[in-house]
Amino acid sequence: MAEQNVEASDATRALMVGKTVVMLEMQDSMNSRVDRDWIDRQRQWYRAIWIECAELMDHYGGWKWWKDSNKDVEQAMLEIVDIWHFGLSIRIAPDRNHSHAATRIVDEWLAPQPSRGFLQDVERLASFALSEQEFLVAIVPSLLKDLGREFDDLYRAYVGKNTLNFFRQDHGYRDGSYVKTWDQREDNEHLVEILAALDADDAEFQALVYAGLKQRYPGATG
Repeated sequence: MAEQNVEASDATRALMVGKTVVMLEMQDSMNSRVDRDWIDRQRQWYRAIWIECAELMDHYGGWKWWKDSNKDVEQAMLEIVDIWHFGLSIRIAPDRNHSHAATRIVDEWLAPQPSRGFLQDVERLASFALSEQEFLVAIVPSLLKDLGREFDDLYRAYVGKNTLNFFRQDHGYRDGSYVKTWDQREDNEHLVEILAALDADDAEFQALVYAGLKQRYPGATG
């Protein structure tokens, strides 16, 4: 089947490129927090993508015929965001020309591959990561559409999850002292509630997300 272009005005496309630049900058910053020389280390981001694909399928549900498994849209969305983290990492070049990378990503987004169904699309994403060690951007719009979401929802969730990742690092994630479950719920679930109460276009959005996490986390510091 031929690719189907999604029409977008110049203004809309420019906004998408701008938000993608923000996400690339945030991802570069997060990766540098973990490994200062992360690009030189050539981490296997593609491997993280296909492993996250399995978790995405679990949250989407419906494929385990031997047990009841219901769709959890919010958690499935966060799994897509995790995949997006690793995909962005693949696309950040050594010269760190985020504008160039963002333009390419948006061009691929606006020429999405036709959907074969959610689970099959996830498998295509995983297969592409394994065979090409790359990120199939053009399949993500179909995954989001199935969940009733679009690019701006991805941006909102990405900024939130990236902030959570920084929060985890600030509170002992790497040395194992971070507590992921608070009040009998994982931090991802708390994040969903915090994001629902905030405006993603607020200039202080990232800071407000961090403050919301800090308010809820037992023994938060800093």
